Amino acid sequence: MMRQTVLFLAIAAIAAAQGDIPQLQWKVEPAGPGLLKLSSSLPEPWHLYSASSPVGLKFTATVDGGAAAAVYQKPPKVEFDPNFQAESETYEKDIVFYVAPAAETAAGEVTLKLRYQICTDKQCVPQRKTAAGTFAPGAVKVPEGFALAGGAAAKAAPATSSAAGAAAPATTTSNQDSQSLGAYLATAFGLGLAALFTPCVFPMIPFVMSGFLNRESGSKADGIAQAGIFSAGIIILFCVLGFAVTAILGPFGVVQLGSSPWVNSFIAILFGVFGLSLLGAFEITLPAWLTSAADEKSRQGGTVGTLMMSLSFALTSFACVGPFVGTLLAGSIQAAGIRPVLGMATFATGLAAPFFFLALFPQYIKRMPKSGGWLARVKVVMGFLVLAGMLKYLSNIDAVLQWNILTRERFLAAWVVLFSLAGLYLLGFLRLEGIGPNDHMGVGRLLTGAFFLIFGIHLLPGMFCGRLGELDAYIPPPAQGCAVSGGAEGTASANKWLKNEYAAALAKAKAENKNVLINFTGYACTNCHWMKQNMFPKPEVQEAIANLVLVELYTDGTDQASEENQKIQDSKFKTVAIPYYAIVTPDERVVASFAGLTKDTAEFVAFLKRT
Repeated sequence: MMRQTVLFLAIAAIAAAQGDIPQLQWKVEPAGPGLLKLSSSLPEPWHLYSASSPVGLKFTATVDGGAAAAVYQKPPKVEFDPNFQAESETYEKDIVFYVAPAAETAAGEVTLKLRYQICTDKQCVPQRKTAAGTFAPGAVKVPEGFALAGGAAAKAAPATSSAAGAAAPATTTSNQDSQSLGAYLATAFGLGLAALFTPCVFPMIPFVMSGFLNRESGSKADGIAQAGIFSAGIIILFCVLGFAVTAILGPFGVVQLGSSPWVNSFIAILFGVFGLSLLGAFEITLPAWLTSAADEKSRQGGTVGTLMMSLSFALTSFACVGPFVGTLLAGSIQAAGIRPVLGMATFATGLAAPFFFLALFPQYIKRMPKSGGWLARVKVVMGFLVLAGMLKYLSNIDAVLQWNILTRERFLAAWVVLFSLAGLYLLGFLRLEGIGPNDHMGVGRLLTGAFFLIFGIHLLPGMFCGRLGELDAYIPPPAQGCAVSGGAEGTASANKWLKNEYAAALAKAKAENKNVLINFTGYACTNCHWMKQNMFPKPEVQEAIANLVLVELYTDGTDQASEENQKIQDSKFKTVAIPYYAIVTPDERVVASFAGLTKDTAEFVAFLKRT
């Protein structure tokens, strides 16, 4: 104790030499049964770390005599902290905490020992203060807007009340959600651009552009305006498609869509048909009356004619654009909200942007590469990739229905063959449309073919319990008992998970005097798979969950258990997103929660230690 006091005084003395150090004066007021209100004021530019901050010295309150007190706080400010080179949770100016001493604390005057840290961007000072107030035991009712912070205080919280059960828990929300959305939209835009170089779209560019630039008005401004209308028509068309998916399904419907065997079967069949068509087995064509009607309307001119031209373009290019659209919609159905709409809008923007650009700068039309054998090669390679994508949806069906037919080994064997075939085709060893016996092989084609072969060989260790990093999110998990090097199954014996046994987990936690870590997950959830294969096996995470009762609650299955788990998540946490993690006490009081995927180990461990 003496050594800690000396250390704190030394740090404070050093900081004092750099400027005036504010000494907080804490006011203690009764705030109802079992609760005390702590308030103080902190001048700029100082800030104080919250009771749940992952970095910095957390705010703690201890009743004189050593009993920890539960701390309730309002949502803190979360931002990058230059002192710790990480995100922190802080408060500025007027600071308010509610403190609940342990239930056994006697009524009357109590003394609280406060420990916290205040900082500026250049210096930090730890402080210890004492504050006294009048305490009256009873059932706690926390004011609206305040929630229980993590740490040791959480275990000392008194009997639950309406506030303990209904108030929002102290939540760590990963910034991965926004990053994931950004990556999804970037992928959507990239796929829109990529779709431009398919054999169904690329040859149409000169014809579409001639319709803009060779109008009767002869005006460049008119051509640009019509190109804008054409682009807007494409965007609106795909937005309607995305909106229809969201509006028809609703929040849980969107989540269930990703794991529905019927939906996954439909997508798998669709991808299989597209893949075989792209490989040249047959040609997909829409009904002639549909494309003819759209084309006839597009010849009327004016705004309506241009909009109909965009519809005709979309219908004509369906055979090549369809796999891109299907991939994006399928990739968005794991998340609720307007992600399908945003994905379609971004994809359509990528597809339409080149047309508007060429209307602004028509001289670049002559510099575009001419149609030729390279378009046929793109088509064939797309066929192999689409068939590989088909296997992903087949594996979803297998996982949800728990058939265990398309195992990790069989799935990867199929992928090795498909990617290797694409490589062998580009290198000229496989004779399909687009490559003749005497065709010259350019450097680009050589390197692309080599890439596909390298990728196929790279998958081989995964068939023998090897880890594949990011790819583990998209492929079936290893079999039980498979000693994946550093993988989740290899460390499963260290920390056992209950599956769909929430009541049993609570009973076990009560018997062992532990808290429960709930993992709301899914059979077909790629982010869930990534967390299981790449985050949970880490030694620091395993250590953090060692003293928790672990339960996985699957919400995307077709069984009764998934339906019950959905109700638990929706009623208690007001969300349907997966993965979603929560720490609760045996009496179901929420200690902390964590939404989404994160690749920041320190951030996730900080959440796990809030027990």
